[in-house]
Amino acid sequence: MAAENVAADLPVKRQREEEEEDQQNGLSQNDSSTPQGLSAVIPGWFSEISPMWPGEAHSLKVEKILFQGRSDYQNVMVFQSSTYGKVLVLDGVIQLTERDECAYQEMITHLPLCSIPNPKKVLVIGGGDGGVLREVSRHSSVEKIDICEIDKMVVDVSKEFFPDIAVGFEDPRVSLHIGDGVAFFEGSSRRIL
Repeated sequence: MAAENVAADLPVKRQREEEEEDQQNGLSQNDSSTPQGLSAVIPGWFSEISPMWPGEAHSLKVEKILFQGRSDYQNVMVFQSSTYGKVLVLDGVIQLTERDECAYQEMITHLPLCSIPNPKKVLVIGGGDGGVLREVSRHSSVEKIDICEIDKMVVDVSKEFFPDIAVGFEDPRVSLHIGDGVAFFEGSSRRIL
């Protein structure tokens, strides 16, 4: 369901736990006494409001929606932002932006791998965007890299819209497994590790 939509076609945000609490406390989006901006959605902007960051909203101006789809597991969206490049969103939560993805990918990869003398085998559970694979592949001691991602759509969308990040999938040491990561680990941990 790839579509090149205008930014005004962005979905309106879902109700979050804090909004339910606001309604219980007498505040609601339909209440004219609620100042505009507290829970307003501005067309052309993507806003992530999450209980993980109480009192914060993360918003990016949307230039163009590049992809919107629903997999068996989640809603997947890619949009071009005006300041952070392309953005991958899963179920309304920003997963990566071109501008700052390296901070996450590098830290989650190099800190553990540099703490192990000459790592040989790596298992990545999740990571369907391929960024961790890209970073793991920089370690010459690694001989085998297995990745288990439950959602094939995330892999496909990442390869199409984030080729500089998903380049990790091209490494010949990589074996991609689509499925549940826990089940994969339990069923093959002796073989992999």
